[in-house]
Amino acid sequence: MRTPNSPCSKCSRAEASTIGIAALPAPCVSPAPAGTRARCAPALAAGFRTRSHEIARCRAPLALRLAALSLFPPAASAHSFGRIYNLPVPFWLYAYGAAAALLLSFLIAAWFATAAPPAPSAAHGAPSLDGLRATLRRLRLPALLRGVSLLGLLLCIATGLFGVRDPYRNLDMTLFWVVFVLGFAYLSALIGDLYALVNPWRVLADLLGRVWRGYTQGRLRYPRRLAYWPALALYMLFIWAELFGNTRPFSLAVWLGAYTLLNLAAVGVFGAADWFRHGEFFAVFLRLIARMAPLDYAPGRHLRLRRPFAGLSQERASSWSELVFVLFMLSSTAFDGLRATKVWYSLVWADATGLLTPWLGQRPIYLYPRLRAWYLLYESVCMVLSPFVYLAVYLLFVGIARRLGGRRHSLRELALSFTYSLLPIALVYHVTHYYTLLLTQGVKIVSLLSDPFGYGWNLFGTAGLLRAPFLPDLGTVWHTQVALILFGHIVSVWVAHAEALRLFPSRGRALLSQLPMLVLMVSFTTAGLWILAQPIQGR
Repeated sequence: MRTPNSPCSKCSRAEASTIGIAALPAPCVSPAPAGTRARCAPALAAGFRTRSHEIARCRAPLALRLAALSLFPPAASAHSFGRIYNLPVPFWLYAYGAAAALLLSFLIAAWFATAAPPAPSAAHGAPSLDGLRATLRRLRLPALLRGVSLLGLLLCIATGLFGVRDPYRNLDMTLFWVVFVLGFAYLSALIGDLYALVNPWRVLADLLGRVWRGYTQGRLRYPRRLAYWPALALYMLFIWAELFGNTRPFSLAVWLGAYTLLNLAAVGVFGAADWFRHGEFFAVFLRLIARMAPLDYAPGRHLRLRRPFAGLSQERASSWSELVFVLFMLSSTAFDGLRATKVWYSLVWADATGLLTPWLGQRPIYLYPRLRAWYLLYESVCMVLSPFVYLAVYLLFVGIARRLGGRRHSLRELALSFTYSLLPIALVYHVTHYYTLLLTQGVKIVSLLSDPFGYGWNLFGTAGLLRAPFLPDLGTVWHTQVALILFGHIVSVWVAHAEALRLFPSRGRALLSQLPMLVLMVSFTTAGLWILAQPIQGR
């Protein structure tokens, strides 16, 4: 088994570091036969970015990649563990099976689902765990968790600035991208909005507030018209840096330092409560994820049990900006998957439309060095526009639902009411694309904690533990993805139907209104599976 320090013989050391520590490089293999799905693993933030259906990819030299790109073989030139995974049945069977399962779940929801209760009645009578919350406070666990969170942020910045530049050996890449961005998101879906308590930027602001009177109160009232737009802008910037920023330990530390200063400045202007409610995008992102958790946790207020996904029906989205934020949770993951496929690359570099070659005078692939910057701009614009494309499609189907439901509610009211029903889809998209990174690189946090700077330390005696990644079977990965995507869409169908029963005057009207939403869910399911099933074009 190869190690991160012994990359594929066709990869230089520098190129190997950009493959992603999601998995170990494996020997290159020949292209897969047509109709097969090659599994590989793109980098996360150019160092770690991964989709869970991909395990390892060898980046060939630029000349070879350009040649392969210009030829476009019938399937991906990617590899994983030195072999190609073939779907056991044709893709269309998966698509039809998923559509049939969604239709069946829709019929079951139409028969058994009840109206979503309003927030006060949903919370009333929920089993309280406030006794447990009080016990944990007496043990000073919240204070301990807040301290660990702040220490983690400072350690990410310090190791990035002063540690080795190798992302395999520096703690900050694994701790931030894998443990926090991925692991904490999935943890929030299980235990609720713990981030509201341990947010390291909130902890730092609170500490400053102790020595700077009035700091956390702010100087200006937060403009209502801004709503969640600042969080969305920062979220887009984060995804851009992740996809295009070529992030390394040092640059990640600089990004985190700049984001820390931005948060502290915003708290001084708008106050901690408003900024961490609307502006700090991790707080918004993780709070939305936490709505699906079986624990309803509000720091300093309550800790209650509830049915999984019940939090999606307790409140409605408050603004267009929150809706677009949720849609970007969907579209950014889909875009990340799509841009790695051969289909996406062929649109420009192979001029699949036939429009660019006459204009440029030759095929775009032969002008790669000159067009690369324009291609980056093109992909950046596509990323920024993606949630608004989703918004147009979403509003089209909601408009049809409104017409079938009797036009009792405005388009805006219906659009915001069904917003949270999209969150299960956003969560499973995220999990299916990235969860294997927790298995391949996440386990290495144990060894990295003993040597956070990559200097060869062994502070806790764990430097030699769990250094080899866990490499799951490719068939297991694929079928897990299919099951998760199908599960998320079924939950969304159920949540949307329960919301429709609350909004429309009769069960019949509610059922009619959900027919276009069912078509939308089937479209999302098929598109998600199609992206996962596409051959990967190496970058």
